Formats: sequence, structure tokens, C-alpha cells
Amino acid sequence: MAEEKLFTEFPPISTEQWESTIQKDLKGADYEKKLVWRTDEGFNVRPYYRAENLKDIDYLNTLPGEFPYTRGTKADNNLWDIVQEIEEADPAKANAIALDALKRGATCIAANASKLGDANALATLLQGIDLAKTGIQFNHVKNYIELVKLFLNYVDEKKYDRHAISGSINFDPLTYRLRHNKFYFSQKEDMMQAVELLNMVDKMPNFKLINVNGIVLHNAGSTIVQELGYTLALANEYLSFCTDNGIKVNKAASRIQLTLSVGSNYFMEIAKLRAIRLLWSTMVDQYKPDCPCAYRIYINTVASTWNKTLYDPYVNMLRSTTEGMSAVIGGSDAISLQPFDVAFKESDEFSRRIARNVQVILKEEAFMDRVVDPAAGSYYIENLTNSLAEQAWKLFQEVEAGGGALKAIEDGSLQAAIEKSCQKRDMDIATRRYILLGTNQYPNIKENMADKIERTVKDENEGLKTYRGAVAFEEIRLATEKYAEKNGRPRVYLLKLGNLAMRQARAGFITNFFGCAGYEIVEPAGFVTVEEGVKAIAAEKVDLIVVCSSDEEYATLGVEAAKQCKAQFPNIPFLVAGNPTEAIEDLKAAGAEDFIHVRTNILESLKSYNQKLLK
Repeated sequence: MAEEKLFTEFPPISTEQWESTIQKDLKGADYEKKLVWRTDEGFNVRPYYRAENLKDIDYLNTLPGEFPYTRGTKADNNLWDIVQEIEEADPAKANAIALDALKRGATCIAANASKLGDANALATLLQGIDLAKTGIQFNHVKNYIELVKLFLNYVDEKKYDRHAISGSINFDPLTYRLRHNKFYFSQKEDMMQAVELLNMVDKMPNFKLINVNGIVLHNAGSTIVQELGYTLALANEYLSFCTDNGIKVNKAASRIQLTLSVGSNYFMEIAKLRAIRLLWSTMVDQYKPDCPCAYRIYINTVASTWNKTLYDPYVNMLRSTTEGMSAVIGGSDAISLQPFDVAFKESDEFSRRIARNVQVILKEEAFMDRVVDPAAGSYYIENLTNSLAEQAWKLFQEVEAGGGALKAIEDGSLQAAIEKSCQKRDMDIATRRYILLGTNQYPNIKENMADKIERTVKDENEGLKTYRGAVAFEEIRLATEKYAEKNGRPRVYLLKLGNLAMRQARAGFITNFFGCAGYEIVEPAGFVTVEEGVKAIAAEKVDLIVVCSSDEEYATLGVEAAKQCKAQFPNIPFLVAGNPTEAIEDLKAAGAEDFIHVRTNILESLKSYNQKLLK
């Protein structure tokens, strides 16, 4: 069949032509400020990319399944394991959950191994599960050496082919040290356990014995570059130690699994997973392995808990959907998505099924398991992949130059760097530069969640702490709910005056603003005169009055409204929606106490109003 060129009737457009049109449309506005995104990861993202932006990216000339594996470790499919995480520790109960999950689409079980102390407990957990077809991950392990011995004996007793067994144990003493400020036993003993584990397991190449938990970094507030760079540095500590203690690099590298987060930054998360394979191959190549297996890193992804919310919890389903798609397109080998109710209760059959079905649909209806590297050739994603890899490699080199990941943990520099990015992320949420739908923007004001909370998860570890970004806002909202049980919710009266378009826009802004604290909004149609508005307020019981108008009219209507409201309602705070710089002093003199606008730190402001009103 002859090659057919599409769209030949359209003449090619040069970059210069595009740029000329953009500059014209900007009408003198700053190109860099308006259109170029400066990421938290330390690089700029342009408004568009073209083929010429890809000319210096070497890996584009490779195919999936070829070094450096940026485009995936599989050459002819995009298969992944649908992982069902089970927090239930009782082996019999966990087995029932696992069997149900496997019937409904799961292909791998992530089990709580905290009560697997003997062969009977392990057999109970695995009863009816065909390990030749089902992957098994062991989390919360009490004794890794003993569990692996039990598992090997079980595999041999059941006469499984060891080559058919896939899964992992969550052995990661370095991340444990990072989170708890201590090792399982001691640095030497823990690291030697890695060597012992690798020597114990033969002819089971698909069972991973070291699991580097980069997701801990993400859920503590790290940037994507930090998650990649530090995860790579932690993995290198294991590789270096094991090879120094007699383990061949092929064996050590092929038994390491990376567990990474997948969050809501859709394209960046796709690029992250592609970038880590490039980074891993580049790092491992320095050890000069003689088997391709060393380069093919296994990536286990677990959806972020950092971005999951208590309020509007069904939005978590949408978050999980985009996270699942990012993980699939990025080429994850195993994917676990969070139940939508993870923030406030133990998952049940319904929430587990919904989370699992996202992946089932991506496989069975979208056929995303059949397309290798679906992001290939996207100018945007390829550039993101390259930029993330460059920045993460730079960070990795800095860590190595400073003595390695363990040294960075011990001197606190790794924790300090993540804490700095964590503070930046928290500030972005507080000022709504980062939107958590239903929490810091567009809240469901009538929603109550206090009575639905069955558990509160707080990281009490002494080291690096994981958390959810929404917690600070949720604490404000929960305090309002508690107060409302006896007193009713604080009421905000919107005094809408003047220009129709501006007063409606600002009324909407204030509704969202105080709705995030769960306050009741009293919104009349609007008033022609200040006197009418003040008279209407007198008929209501309100706790705050917010005037909503245009900047130009605040100098007249706003000042008059402030005077009359303070005269008639001296104990009710009078606020202004907006930041009318030319009228601010006059408004303050007339009685305005606060100005609510887009630059306001909404978190600090709502905390302040809760302290004033919830007495």
C-alpha cells in the first residue's frame, strides 16, 4: 500500500509564523509571564512544542523493549497487573476479600502480612489463589527472612514452577530509616538482610525482594523531580551495597522494584514513569551488567493519598481515573488505585470495586493494554519526559556527590529539601494556586462529613511524615460542623450593589471562599440603594456582611454601605469583596474590616474567622 500523506492541502506553518501570531494576540503582554509555565520541578514548560523540539532527544530512535527502555520494557503489549490492596490483617478475612477481588478483575493481591507468623496463616491467606496466574505482594511484614522462607516452602509444596511466581515483599530499610529515624534492627544488619534475601531466592526472577518506596516521598510533599532523584539514589544504595558484598549486578538489579506515586498532574505523571526507566537504565549502565534483565526495572505504582479529600469524596473517583490513565500510558507494570473513601474509613466492597473497575475498564473497554507506549511522539510528553529526566539526574548526581542517599538521610538534607517543597505545596493550596475540588474551591456547602468519619489517619512516625494536602481545610470545616450542631452555621450576608456583572462575579467568589469553611451564604437578588440592602440585613440573623460591587462603585456605594452597616450593626464585621486599591483607605475609615480577593491566603483567613465566630 502506498504511503498516504494526510492534510497535504494545508501549507506548513513555520515556528516564526506561529510566534508572530501569538505576539499579535498578546497585544503587548509579557510572553513569558502569560504563556510559559514554571513548574515546581525547576524547568519551564512552553505553550506548545513542535518536531524541532525533539531533535536532541536520543531515545526517540529506539523502540519499546529496547535500551534505555524509556518507551517501555515490553515490545508487543502494555499489560499490567491490577492490584487489589488488602489492609485486613486476619488471613481468613483477607483471603475472602482477595478471592472476591480476583473474580472481579484483580490480577495481583497486595496483602497485609503482619499476622503471617507461620505456615498455616500463610496457607489460609493463599487458599484458593493460583499463584501461577496471580501476583502476590506482601506488605507490613514483621520478619522478612522468615516470611520468604515460609513462602518458598509453600511454593515448593504446591509444586509451582518458581519461574511463574510474580510479586514482591516490601523490604526497604532505607525508607524505613527515613520515616522512623531508625532501622529495623541496625544499618549493618538491615543491609545484610538484603544480601541474604537475594541469596535465598533462586529461579524466581519475577519475585522482587527489594522495594524502593518513592511514594513515601510524594505523600510527604516532594516534587516529582525529588521523588525520581531520591528514589534513584536510594536504589543505588542497595545496588552498591549488594554488589560490594558479592551479589552480581544482574541479580541485584533485576530483583529491585520501584514503588512510585501517581498523582493528578496528568501529563507530568505520564512523563515521570517514562523518565524513571531512562534514569534507571542510565544508572545501572555504570555497573556494566551483561544481562538486559538488569535494565528492565519493574515499576509498581500506587495512587496518591496526598490529594485525596474528605469532603466531596466522590471527586476522588475522578482523581483515581486520571491517575489510572497516567499510570497505564506511562507504562506501569502494576497499578493500585485508592478507594474514594480512603480519607475517612476502611474501604468496603463497594469502594474497592469502584477503584478496581477503573482499571478493568481501561483494559476491557479502552484496550489500553494493547498499545505499547501510547504517548510516543507527543511533542509535549516527550519534552516533559526529557526535562524531568534531566532535572532528576542532576539531583541524583548531587546526592551521590554528597555521599549518597543514606548520608543525605542521616544529615537531614534530604528531609529538609522535601520539607521545603512541602511548604510550597501547602502554600499553593492555601492560596488556591493548587485546586482541591470541593475542599479549597467549589465546595458543597451543605455537605456534612463529621458523622461519616470512621478513622483518622495521622502519621505519628518520628521521621519524614506523610499527610494529605486537604487536612488543614478539613479541620476548619469540621470545626464549623461541630459548632453548627448547637448553634447553626455562621451566616454570611452578600450585600450586592451596583454593576450587575461585577456584583454577581464577586458574590460567586465570596460564596466559594466562605463555603470552604462550611458557612451558610445568604444571597439576595441585589439592591438599587444601600438603604434597601441595610433594611434587608436587619431582617436576617447574620454573622458577616460582605459588600459585592465594582471597584469604581466601592468609592461611593461601598463607603456608604460600610457607614450604614457599622452604624446599625456595630458588632457584625463588614467585609469588602475585592481589592479596590484607590478606595481602600476610605472604606477602612467607614468601617470595612477586611478585603477578600484572589491574593488572600484563604486558609489563614478562614482560620481567623473561625476563631472569631465559633465561640
